[in-house]
Amino acid sequence: MTAQKIVPFGEWKSPITSDLIVAGSIGLGQLCLDGANLYWSESRPTEGGRNVVMMQTASGDLVEITPADFNVRTRVHEYGGGAYRVVDGVMYFTNYRDQQLYCQTYPASPKAVTTEENLRYADMIADRPRDRWIAIREDHRPIGQEASNTQEASNTIVAIQADGRQTILVSGNDFYASPTLSPDGTTLAWITWNHPNMPWDGTELWIGTFQADGTLANLECLAGSAEESIFQPQWGPDGQLYFVSDRLGWWNLYRWSPTTSEITALFPKDAEFGQPQWVFGMSNYGFTSDRDLICTYSEQGISHLAHLNLDDLVLTEIPTPYTSITGVQTSPNWVAFLGGSATEPTCIVRVDLVAQTMQVVRRATELKVDPGYLSIPRPIEFPTSHGLTAHAFFYPPNNQDYQAPAGERPPLLVKSHGGPTAATSASFDLRIQYWTSRGFAVLDVNYGGSTGYGRAYRQRLNGNWGIVDVDDCANGAKYLAEQGEVDGDRLVINGGSAGGYTTLCALTFHKVFKAGASYYGVSDLKVLAEDTHKFESRYLDSLIGPYPQEAQLYQERSPINAVDRLACPVIFFQGDEDKIVPPNQAERMVEALKQKGLPVAYVLFEGEQHGFRKAENIRRVLDGEFYFYSRVFGFQPAEAIEPIEIANLD
Repeated sequence: MTAQKIVPFGEWKSPITSDLIVAGSIGLGQLCLDGANLYWSESRPTEGGRNVVMMQTASGDLVEITPADFNVRTRVHEYGGGAYRVVDGVMYFTNYRDQQLYCQTYPASPKAVTTEENLRYADMIADRPRDRWIAIREDHRPIGQEASNTQEASNTIVAIQADGRQTILVSGNDFYASPTLSPDGTTLAWITWNHPNMPWDGTELWIGTFQADGTLANLECLAGSAEESIFQPQWGPDGQLYFVSDRLGWWNLYRWSPTTSEITALFPKDAEFGQPQWVFGMSNYGFTSDRDLICTYSEQGISHLAHLNLDDLVLTEIPTPYTSITGVQTSPNWVAFLGGSATEPTCIVRVDLVAQTMQVVRRATELKVDPGYLSIPRPIEFPTSHGLTAHAFFYPPNNQDYQAPAGERPPLLVKSHGGPTAATSASFDLRIQYWTSRGFAVLDVNYGGSTGYGRAYRQRLNGNWGIVDVDDCANGAKYLAEQGEVDGDRLVINGGSAGGYTTLCALTFHKVFKAGASYYGVSDLKVLAEDTHKFESRYLDSLIGPYPQEAQLYQERSPINAVDRLACPVIFFQGDEDKIVPPNQAERMVEALKQKGLPVAYVLFEGEQHGFRKAENIRRVLDGEFYFYSRVFGFQPAEAIEPIEIANLD
């Protein structure tokens, strides 16, 4: 083995380049089982982000279902999800270009089911007894064409015939999701919620019985409230209704009996069997028989796969090498899910329950990286404000070819995830390994407000966005510096969108970090509150306070109103077509830093919106941020990097 070279942190040469990261990667999405066939959606950056549906047949063959001129993606809630469903070989899906619903029986071409403009569809299920489909519909038609008297889109649950005729089954609330049909076809269940709640704040579980004409009657609320979040209702083969609820502080599994109307907790546990419903089509459990359920749950940020016996209610873990598991789909003999780990990119995994074997069906990337260049994260819990603790994943620098000079401590990059009601995981991420293989440590923070640690932890952010999240990021960095793990004089932070807001607040209102990077970060809360889509239009009510009643709070917590307090180098990455965070928000901050004589860089990408999708721009931001810190801290990157213009830096 070749002896390691003694080279300062930041100057290590790494095989994990920005070119490697953007090459040959796809995004893996919603899974669906239909008989012995497994389907999934995948997003392809090399095709402009087009989403296609793929199939693995019973014989193991991989087949691309979606023709080249179709893109399987819905804009319901803008974030989408649940864009397709396959039942008995028939696929219904939403096409992104026109948002119409199509029907396809492979290998035949898709045929349009709907034709009217300004209607969007998601979360489809088959209603076999009535030879139709049921879906969530979002109506954006101009007022006067629909029984809507508000400027917002209206959301309903509709039944759709093969000829496109539609019947509204449920209406009147702001949002609906997760329709599910009982095994005998007599009863529909769904969840619903209203402004100002988000689905992780509070939802209700309802049922209704079908009448002879196909409409619903006897509507009844079974569970949920404005303070209880219901996730993934699903009828079991035994005719009972299963669902996930956080009524006791954690998203746990419950069962409702139609005969007794009793609700039973299946396995109370301080763990999360649910997750925030940013998109449709999420699935954390399924049935292999009327006595057996397979589920995933998260504990301290780590996912587990388990079997639950529905008779004796014994939960038994199924060993896997994966620390992140989502999208669980089941059949009598096998289970499929999306899995990832610290050393394994996200992949589609198929588990044979009889043979007890696992097969990787598809990987997000086929690129192989020598483990000697990988940093294995460890979960940490650290002290934060008000005597509390917060959570994060810590990645120490690692490169088998190098070690740092004795006594030198590495710079630390703190990452603030988006959402903010979301979470980071320990799944393999080449973008993090880019940094650690060059000599940076990385702290990926699950600040208060993140999911995976119970309702109380999630609600720490209520009324405190821009405070709790920022404190946790700063305290995590200080904790590692105090432990001697990192260099307290080389602490930096980055984040995008909501994570960019946390980043800008940390750099503006605190003095812990020496530099940072904002990726299309929210800097003006007032603009965000006044101009956004329906799904998130009241999100800030809980995070900040109702607007405009609390307009003063919105002003005080907006970094754009306190640029005079920014006192460290910052680089801004921005899309010129971003409607959520317009370029002028970043440009005002850039100009203020220039006037103060502080190092500042601004990279504006033509044709990009709220997030960067073009391969060349993804490469540019990764290398550009690293280059920026090399100039700020005075280290020499091992590779030649295209320079970025930095004002006020000699």
